[in-house]
Amino acid sequence: MKTAAEPAPARAPAQSYVALPPGWQRVRADGAGPFVTREIVRRPDGSEMLWESRAHRKRGSGRAADSGSVWWRPRRRNWWMAVLFVLGSLCFTAGGIAAQWATTSRPAIGITFFVGSLFFTSAAYLQYAEAVNAERAVGPSGRRTRWRPVSWEPRRVDWWAALVQLAGTVLFNISTFAAMNTALSTTQVDSRVWAPDAFGSIAFLIASELALAEVCHRWLCLRRRDLPWKIVALNLLGSITFGVSAVASLVEPASGQPVSAHVANAGTSIGGACFLLGALLLMPESASAERRALDARLPTAHVHASL
Repeated sequence: MKTAAEPAPARAPAQSYVALPPGWQRVRADGAGPFVTREIVRRPDGSEMLWESRAHRKRGSGRAADSGSVWWRPRRRNWWMAVLFVLGSLCFTAGGIAAQWATTSRPAIGITFFVGSLFFTSAAYLQYAEAVNAERAVGPSGRRTRWRPVSWEPRRVDWWAALVQLAGTVLFNISTFAAMNTALSTTQVDSRVWAPDAFGSIAFLIASELALAEVCHRWLCLRRRDLPWKIVALNLLGSITFGVSAVASLVEPASGQPVSAHVANAGTSIGGACFLLGALLLMPESASAERRALDARLPTAHVHASL
């Protein structure tokens, strides 16, 4: 005798990774695809608060005041992250511009790119650590969490963005290190230099789109007056130009020359300039976010009228 199939258990509604204090309630969640990057939560007194992933992460703990300067805040890891991105971007911008002239020392350019890639990797790890160590609660928790070097949080779009970007920088380390060897054959250049460069550029594109999705709460948006949007848009543009550079730098077996050295160098320098501007804007963004956290009645609150 057949029996009626039992109904499937109700799927839990999507929610962010942060915990709520007793008495607080989740009202609504929003985000791109399966990722939650924005929530409305209700306090016990009935008032509502808008939580956003990037703003929550960027404000850090909000417990200690630093220098009043936006541009000089050496006690903050996110300041060092921005500085390292600036230095790496300067190396790629300068190297790309210098490579346009045949008289420029090729070994010097190779060293410049490799040093820039090391700055990028250091900064990318600090960005990954920022995501890993974001506070896990909203409201008046007042509890410090122990610093963690790594984590596994595949439900977070910012975690994926930081991890993929870190992987991309490591690929750039491999590519730029191999490029310093001027005795490579055409086949070796394509496999040891071009291939990791191409995959690194793809990783940057993916990471930039994920970062844009975190800011937009959907896959694409246009918010020209919004500082976080400007930062991620500049990074996306830089990733696109790095991708163009990678395509143009493929060495053709027949001629032993890249598809277009001028396009490759221009893409590198323009991409570096975009990353440079984005890195500089990280400083006022973080300073503003922490200042709001210190001034707010609830340190981790980010209040808006509605979604």
